[in-house]
Amino acid sequence: RRTSDLNLGAALHTLGPRDPGTDRLEEAVTAYRAALEERTRDRVPLDWARTQMNLGNALLTLGTREAGTARLEEAVDAYRAALEERTRDRVPLDWAGCTYILGMAEAQIAERTNNISLAKSGLAKAVEAREVLEEGGHEVWAGYAGNVIRKIEAIIDRLSAVP
Repeated sequence: RRTSDLNLGAALHTLGPRDPGTDRLEEAVTAYRAALEERTRDRVPLDWARTQMNLGNALLTLGTREAGTARLEEAVDAYRAALEERTRDRVPLDWAGCTYILGMAEAQIAERTNNISLAKSGLAKAVEAREVLEEGGHEVWAGYAGNVIRKIEAIIDRLSAVP
């Protein structure tokens, strides 16, 4: 069951952005949560963290399509959970990949709530993650982090312009 839930979640999450609705993404979230029942932190901590990251990604995609911040906040919670095992010392590249996406999720919440300090926190995370990726020689992933940094900077600019 563990593998099938995880594979189902991945497939649905891949298809979800291509579908204008949210049904497949909702199903991906359900599948990832089911996989977490089997892939427990105690038994397989890094697999658990990867599944938390995947759950966060599906929730982030949903959150960008919905009003409010509930799904985005759930995504942040999933990323933070993943980072409990994906530490910078233990798996620095996985840490960096999760951290810059966490920064983006925080910035999206900040934009919807007019919270410039949260956006700046997200930016700091993304910048630190990009540095780790560059130090590790992962230029492609560092480029992705750079794209996130530019998006967060644009959010900060918009928030700064609000009187």
